[in-house]
Amino acid sequence: MKFRQGVRLLWVLPLLVLASGSVVAGAFLADFLGGTAVSLTEGRELISTVGGIVPFLVSMVIVGPLSEEPGWRGTAYPRLRGSMGRVRAGLLLGAVWAVWHLPLFFIGGTVQAELGLMSWSGLMFSLSVFPVALLTGYAYERAGVVASVVVHLGFNATMAVLTVESPLTQACVLGVQVALAGTLLATWRDRRTGPHLQMAPQPDRDDADVSRRIAPVG
Repeated sequence: MKFRQGVRLLWVLPLLVLASGSVVAGAFLADFLGGTAVSLTEGRELISTVGGIVPFLVSMVIVGPLSEEPGWRGTAYPRLRGSMGRVRAGLLLGAVWAVWHLPLFFIGGTVQAELGLMSWSGLMFSLSVFPVALLTGYAYERAGVVASVVVHLGFNATMAVLTVESPLTQACVLGVQVALAGTLLATWRDRRTGPHLQMAPQPDRDDADVSRRIAPVG
């Protein structure tokens, strides 16, 4: 994984704002449509329960972003991108990611178990993995695995603070994130030869051979 991204890391803050903003926008849209009103009450209680804002953020970083992104975006994504476009790679990884979350629906105490697998909320959660996979993949290409960790954190922390659980609110957040992912991916040229997307050379192959393996198709 490439951690030294230089000026690319300047993208981290705007990407964090976009990630959190997509959840906030979806929550307010649901409120406008007559769904659950936007409230920070339960979010404040959650933060207080874990000991304050710092322990809350540390726990949110570890449970999810830091434990998953080095594998999903730092390892699997760039290898998929070696042979396919970012949309196809993101959706394929999103499908695997959605299946990976399924056991959590049967583990007591998890958010997924509270939502319920055979429910509208459970369905919305599973579907939301796809635009999130596209957006974290976009973040990875912009500024590496650090950016994907931060974007993943932005989604999770904002949803926890706003207590996004109702199907309507989840659907609105999903819609906003699909629109955001579509806009970002449609307005940025697909390039697969950046240093953070290149696969590590094999001992018996030279750099030219590696370049041919990751060259854009079409």
